[in-house]
Amino acid sequence: MKGTVYLIGAGPGDPGLLTLRGKEILEKADVVVYDRLVSPAILGMCNPKAKMVDVGKMPTHHKVKQSEINRLLVQFACEFPGGVIARLKGGDPFVFGRGGEEALELVSAGVEFEVVPGITSAISVPAYAGIPVSHRGIATSFHIITGHEKADGRTCHPERSEAESKDPGQNLSLDFETLAKCPGTLIFLMGVANMDFIARRLMECGKDPKTPLAFIEKGTTPYQRTVMATLETAGETIARENVTAPAITIMGGVVELGQTLAWKKNLPLAGKRLVVTRAAKQASGITARLTALGAEVIETPMIETRDVIPATSSVIPAVILEGQSPDRITGISSADFNALANFDILVFTSTNGVESFFRQLFAAGYDVRVLAGKKIASVGKITEKKLLEYGIRCDYVPEDHTGEGLGRLLASLLVDHSRILLLQGNLADDTLLKLLPQATRWVVYETLPVAELPEWKREAVVGADAVVFASTSAVENFCSVILSYTTLGASPLSGSYALWVGERSSESKDLNRESLTTPASCFPRLAFCIGRMTESAARKHGFETVTSDETTMDSLVKKIVEHYKKES
Repeated sequence: MKGTVYLIGAGPGDPGLLTLRGKEILEKADVVVYDRLVSPAILGMCNPKAKMVDVGKMPTHHKVKQSEINRLLVQFACEFPGGVIARLKGGDPFVFGRGGEEALELVSAGVEFEVVPGITSAISVPAYAGIPVSHRGIATSFHIITGHEKADGRTCHPERSEAESKDPGQNLSLDFETLAKCPGTLIFLMGVANMDFIARRLMECGKDPKTPLAFIEKGTTPYQRTVMATLETAGETIARENVTAPAITIMGGVVELGQTLAWKKNLPLAGKRLVVTRAAKQASGITARLTALGAEVIETPMIETRDVIPATSSVIPAVILEGQSPDRITGISSADFNALANFDILVFTSTNGVESFFRQLFAAGYDVRVLAGKKIASVGKITEKKLLEYGIRCDYVPEDHTGEGLGRLLASLLVDHSRILLLQGNLADDTLLKLLPQATRWVVYETLPVAELPEWKREAVVGADAVVFASTSAVENFCSVILSYTTLGASPLSGSYALWVGERSSESKDLNRESLTTPASCFPRLAFCIGRMTESAARKHGFETVTSDETTMDSLVKKIVEHYKKES
């Protein structure tokens, strides 16, 4: 018995261009062997329990040789009988992707495999730059050509060594005379290092020096860049504009259409990478909004929640209520649905509280009818919207969408405050209990911090432009996790933004800027926040903050767009 290997094309970079079949396999994979150009957002789709193996190659540095990759695929198939081994490759596995070599190795070893085609960069990258590879009256054919070959004439993968040769072009065995006469669009993959040589040879063979040409760097990603040139100016343009891999080169009359049809660069968040720290089950909504606006989103949940098992009249252990003052432990318990009749007002302060309450209510054999006659209060519009999904309309929502605003609103009501029930998580602060000292609090869920980030996600965070926070706990754990890689002696990461934070002290778990003695791993300084409490927590850790006008995702997304419009 051996596992099955799936040769999956990850597409050119945009995670939205991964096929449904590819995503289905990644979600159940036992092992994922991935290349350098695979988007972090696609890696985020993988089974969180999968063994992640980075075999990526830089233009001048082979992380893992192809022969070793072939061997690893066979090895993992043997180590995981009946398992799913995903070989995740940029673009399409069979378009200069060495997928055929890997497939032959698997056949030789008796390992079953499946090929999952990917969208090749040869077509998709020009499309994202507004350049159709064929167009009526301009080009009736297109030709995909490798711009780099090994000394033995074998082609290289698009993300593999583009600068192995000290003499660019010496290993190319292209039929330049035929290519020069070709009337269609010429698309060169991996050709940047050799393009000056290629351009000169094409002109020597009769191709018009004025032929329009475009270099497209990092196509379909937030960092996509298009540089226009002509055949005769190719070499000097590469040097002047510092065109680097990964990039494709496209030649022909269709290139000029890119001046008119370029669409991606006009998206308001094009060129931005944003880290979303919401819990995985909550992140999809804002991720979809930001992605549609052109951003690359790295979902990096910093907390996870789980229901607190109801126990009649049980008091939550102090260890769960870390941060609570001792006089608040008494009277704080887990859910006891037999006691619901003792309360007239139910108060929800988060969507997690709503979901946990109703899950436990239904599991206990009750339904929403037990809430008949009770008033419902919500801290803000997001929680109010979540309650509406359960058919529950709110009676009280403060204009100031904060715990303090909610507490003052409820305290002003001419009701028996002892019949108010607070439904919160274990990390909720004392704000409501201080304003409503006679109220009862049930802890219906607990928040657990994410202990660590995989290497690929740390690298993605380092290259981000900003972090999106929706809670103070997400801020605290983000900073704690990032700092841990420094305090534990891990190699510091590098990036365009750096934040210095204080060392963890024995007296406090807080990170601050009081003693700037430890250079934490570099990460974005800009934070987009929901709510003033989240903003305050982010500022405490040295972030520059932009806060939504309302405590809604729509308001936050609007604020993000407005910020980058002002910046540009």
